[in-house]
Amino acid sequence: MYKAMFAALVAAGLIAAPLPQLTQPAMAQYAPPATPATPAKTDAKPKKAPSAGQAAMRERQKKCGAEWKEAKAAGKIEKGMKWPQYWSACNKRLKSAS
Repeated sequence: MYKAMFAALVAAGLIAAPLPQLTQPAMAQYAPPATPATPAKTDAKPKKAPSAGQAAMRERQKKCGAEWKEAKAAGKIEKGMKWPQYWSACNKRLKSAS
């Protein structure tokens, strides 16, 4: 009896028929399309060359980085010292030497 009532309601459009289970290949057809790659911006400004101060700072940072690696490998770094503290002290030392 319930089957007949259900069939009548489905036929009348009052109840949606159960959907079949989708398998992976069937679901793939419903996947959203891949977004196209964004085109490169052609109106980008050319990069400015670093100022003299910036170039000097980068050189000091490279020198301090090399010193840091050597000192750390040799075990000469104070216990608990991290790169920011070492960089600060090394930068001050190199600036005063110039």
